[in-house]
Amino acid sequence: MGDFWTKPYQLLIADDDAQFREVLRQLLEPFFTLLEARSGEEAIEIVEGERVDLLLLDMHMERLTGIETIQIVKSIDARKPCILITADATDDLVREASEVAAYSVLKKPVRKADLLQTVESAMMLTYRSSPFGSAGPHAI
Repeated sequence: MGDFWTKPYQLLIADDDAQFREVLRQLLEPFFTLLEARSGEEAIEIVEGERVDLLLLDMHMERLTGIETIQIVKSIDARKPCILITADATDDLVREASEVAAYSVLKKPVRKADLLQTVESAMMLTYRSSPFGSAGPHAI
């Protein structure tokens, strides 16, 4: 029960690159209960079966792209903040992400400060609460 109070939020990382999931895990594990998916399909299954408060999604995964996955996640729960992470953050891709109501697009390799700041602002906007406590992400 104690864990629920220390990490009240669940974050889902969807990326087919296990190494990149591990990088994100190390940064975010102290603040979230983490769930991981290797594909868009797996991410959708998790969203349907679990409480997920925030999603970090890679753009390029097998079959479903990050954008297609966000579209389906938003049809399940429109409020869920989804952050797309991609090596090719072109204007077209950013526009597409905005059309499916992605919260933000981060460019790979993602800077730790940018990632934490974006996660913080998505959580504050959606839940009026920070996973990082009163010090915010800058304390990390």
